[in-house]
Amino acid sequence: MAKDRKKIQRRKTCARLVLFVPICLFAVFAVFTAVGNYWVQIASKYKEKELLKEKMLSLREKEEELKVDVEKLEDPDYVARYAREKYMYSKDGEIILRIPDEDE
Repeated sequence: MAKDRKKIQRRKTCARLVLFVPICLFAVFAVFTAVGNYWVQIASKYKEKELLKEKMLSLREKEEELKVDVEKLEDPDYVARYAREKYMYSKDGEIILRIPDEDE
């Protein structure tokens, strides 16, 4: 009778293991999958952060250039010279002669 109890006890233990091991393996797999997904998301956020830093630096440089342009455009002499050069405006009695560059 003691042997029967031991056999029954072993069967119950084996049955528990057959149910418990796959459940534990599934849980471990789910945890590793979730952690892996988070690592991928974190890595993509770091890449995005670096791209945005580069974009921010280029925008700051552009802002500085625009500030310089605004300061120049506040000077009436600069605006007059710019209009004469770019749009071929002339003062009264002034004649504009266009001389092509060697590159053209």
